[in-house]
Amino acid sequence: MVPSATTVALTGFLSLAVAMGIGRFAFTPILPMMQSGAGLSISSGAWLASANYTGYLVGALSAIGLRLAVAHAIRAGLLTIALTTLAVGLTHNFALWVFLRVLAGFASAWVLVFVSAWCLDALSRLARPALAGVVFAGVGFGIAGAGILCVYLVGSDAPWEDAWIALGFAALAATTVMWRVLGRASVGGESSATRAAKPGQWVLVLAYAAFGFGYSIPSTFIPALAKQQLADPVFFALFWPLFGLAAFASTVVVATLAPTAAYGRRLWLGVQLVMAVSVILPLILRGVSGIGLSALGVGGTFMVITMTGLRVARESAGADAPRLMAAMTAAFATGQIAGPLVVGVTNDFMPGLLAASVVLAVGALALAPSRDPGGARLA
Repeated sequence: MVPSATTVALTGFLSLAVAMGIGRFAFTPILPMMQSGAGLSISSGAWLASANYTGYLVGALSAIGLRLAVAHAIRAGLLTIALTTLAVGLTHNFALWVFLRVLAGFASAWVLVFVSAWCLDALSRLARPALAGVVFAGVGFGIAGAGILCVYLVGSDAPWEDAWIALGFAALAATTVMWRVLGRASVGGESSATRAAKPGQWVLVLAYAAFGFGYSIPSTFIPALAKQQLADPVFFALFWPLFGLAAFASTVVVATLAPTAAYGRRLWLGVQLVMAVSVILPLILRGVSGIGLSALGVGGTFMVITMTGLRVARESAGADAPRLMAAMTAAFATGQIAGPLVVGVTNDFMPGLLAASVVLAVGALALAPSRDPGGARLA
């Protein structure tokens, strides 16, 4: 039986909450806890973040090259995320942490690519494209949930291990709930022959790479930057839930106001420029105001860019959308690997934030040409 539009949207919502909120971003709110409890340095944190991003890149590349059944890929990805998240909290070996974060990143890429392709295709066929906002709001929900958990644990003076273990069990429970519905996931036309990418599609790939580089620095280090500038540990921990709530709300609002990809590239360009300004606000405004506005600005734009970019990919590539989405995700992952390494090499947040702003602006302006990838003039 084909799932209803509501079932598809809610399953996509929960899948992305696990894949991105936990598999990709759980490390961000836990990093300050690990700095205090495990003696983790900024540089070591940057290497762990890049390990996750490297796995994400390899996972995206494998999604391009392999013909994977959508249902099997999503199920395997979610189960891997749950188990690797649990495992980080059960060991104190840095090399093993690196390996586990690579695996979690790999699995997250599979889930993002195949859940996005399945949900966008199914909701389009069911004439409910606006529900895409619900699907992508799952990322913000997962981020906010992980952040709120860490706020509670910091306030309770709990060890960092508890955060990984609790999030691992949450991911496992969510995967169990979705297991049967995910068994029916598929994308129409996925067996069609691969078409060569159109020239305009490479613009999408390059702009998405710039997005990956630019957003990765604030999204990885906002809580740690707040810890550096603010005295109250509970207060700095609040910035990550704020980031997630902004992401949650923005996708729903944008999908409701622009339920189709008609304004996709224009919307993407404008929102990425907003992000370019947001990432440098901590350089301009020190303390609560700069970090808070940056968290809102980056949180309120990064999932809008993700959702809009993947919808434009689907409109451009049709039945080959999963492969174009995977190529864009691989480019994104390449960019985001470099971002934390800038911080790791300099051992300072500020050069990285400045570089992020410049790269984001350049990537946004690459979207400016007046024709879309298929050659039709933009609306």
